Amino acid sequence: MNYLARYWSFPPKPVFRWLAVLAGLTLLLAATNHAWASGGPENVLLVVNPRSPDSLCIANHYAELRHIPSSNFLFLDWDPKQETTDVDTFRDKILLPVLRAAKHPIAGLQIPGRQIDYVVYSSDFPWGIRIDDDLKRFKDLLEKQEKGKKEEKPQEQGRKKEKPAAKPSDPTKYFTPVASINGLTYLWEPVLAGAFYVHPQSNWYARTGAPEQAKETTLGFSSVTAYGAHGEAGTSPGCHYLLSMMLAVTAGRGNTRDEVISYLKRSAAADGTHPRGTIYYVQNGDIRSKVRQAGFPDAVQKLKALGVAAEIIEGTLPIGKNDVQGAMLGAANFDWKASHSTILPGAICEHFTSFGGDMHVHADQTPLSELLRYGAAAASGSVTEPYAIPHKFPSPMMQVHYARGCTVAESFYQAVLCPYQLLIVGDPLCRPWANIPEITVAGVTAGETIHGELKVRPTARFAGGTDAEHFEMILDGLKVRECPPQGSLDLDTNRIADGAHELRVAAVAKGPRPGVPGAPARGEKIIPFASANHERTIHATCEPEKVVSLKKSLIITAKSPKSTGIRVVCGTRLLSDIAGDDGQVEIRAETLGLGPVRLQVIGIGDRGLESNVFAPPLDIVVEE
Repeated sequence: MNYLARYWSFPPKPVFRWLAVLAGLTLLLAATNHAWASGGPENVLLVVNPRSPDSLCIANHYAELRHIPSSNFLFLDWDPKQETTDVDTFRDKILLPVLRAAKHPIAGLQIPGRQIDYVVYSSDFPWGIRIDDDLKRFKDLLEKQEKGKKEEKPQEQGRKKEKPAAKPSDPTKYFTPVASINGLTYLWEPVLAGAFYVHPQSNWYARTGAPEQAKETTLGFSSVTAYGAHGEAGTSPGCHYLLSMMLAVTAGRGNTRDEVISYLKRSAAADGTHPRGTIYYVQNGDIRSKVRQAGFPDAVQKLKALGVAAEIIEGTLPIGKNDVQGAMLGAANFDWKASHSTILPGAICEHFTSFGGDMHVHADQTPLSELLRYGAAAASGSVTEPYAIPHKFPSPMMQVHYARGCTVAESFYQAVLCPYQLLIVGDPLCRPWANIPEITVAGVTAGETIHGELKVRPTARFAGGTDAEHFEMILDGLKVRECPPQGSLDLDTNRIADGAHELRVAAVAKGPRPGVPGAPARGEKIIPFASANHERTIHATCEPEKVVSLKKSLIITAKSPKSTGIRVVCGTRLLSDIAGDDGQVEIRAETLGLGPVRLQVIGIGDRGLESNVFAPPLDIVVEE
């Protein structure tokens, strides 16, 4: 590894113009009403590979742990054996379907209630993306710019030439040609333009690098916001992002399915616990450690000011520590088990090295999966040789953003200026230091049947006397209303289909905006109810009723008078159709994956969506 930070002598302004043009596609969304909050389950698009038993199983468990709405699933076919792909295939087969599902304008859809901030890949998607063609375009652009400069400023006749400062013969060789799936998803706008994302300051949400980042405030995140070059919200030119992570890598040097489910359960349980462990910054003489050490003292000071224990220690790992609430390491190889240290629930642990995110079986250096195996909520690593460029790795301030109440994903992306090669794996929603409210909702009770107007009056109690800024109504996964404190959330159920629905009321705290420290607090309450206005009925049963073996089948029987057909869906995936208003279908359990699964049976009306009818969900557990 070579330390090359001093050679970043641009940004090239013409490339920024590319970004400004592309940003124009989405600037109109900046006016959309959207909360600056630390993200809830309704803000997640969960991307699942239906060809992979691991991907289905992990997604099933995560959806239950995090209460991901059924409408927020995207099923994308991918060959599980294909661990890497090229960037054009990634754009066509993965990124554009993701953007369509997230309802971005690039897909031709402009939905005022668009709310997806997180794109979360389950497992068995390509963790590495080859970007040779994009890299060539970027290098060609730099060469044209350099040629233009020389033509604009010819050397004066007779003037003595000064000896130029020593530089590498080709600085662009440090833009190595492999990227991560989550890095390119996060940088979706410049990725569609084809090149800008390799720039060392491509992430304007992060604003600055270490150690300068210690001066920056902590920001909540919104995908509808155009971030300016210094993190300003709603500026032009500006860039939009989508927080993105993988829940797991189960191929190659990844984790087992059981390990993944274990660390996801631990991280979900850590939310709002305000843990008392210690965050360790481990330093040594290795270049992997030295490039970040200048930022350690400021980060420790800020953590202690928040009441979070933090310590700078010498070595490769914390040794014999039973309170590891986070760790920032700098080492190519390590053995966590031999350290006899314990990682506590909710901890972010990562190491600065060349191939920590290269998940091929025979790759060199310790992979990020080692930290997840022993209980970390999230870990990261580079998918190829990045060189010792600090902009490509999290700064020490990542742990400070986390301790100020951000989610894992917000904390990572605020701390990495150039994230295109960083593979981030774990639970993006984990937030141990969040101020999660207790929410009370008057006007509706769980299981109630509603006729006509629904009027709910929410209240929330946050710790420390923080007040709610506003409340949101989310119906079947889609945000449909907002109201101020002491207001009400109103819904005319005459305008929705009869049958089972899910109401979520989210409370968002008063507090930080761009330029103000901390992450806005958020929480939600889920209330199932039924609507009955159009005299539509449906009855559905499942055999077996609760638990099915993976090698067996489910028999769904449904009857819905006057329906033109009946559909059985799982998330957003159609499983089977019944012709007419009465019938039975068989569904193989292995197509659903192991773990908790929610099936929805829908009677299709003949007068549009409002004439449909929804049966109560069928909750099934698929076992080995």
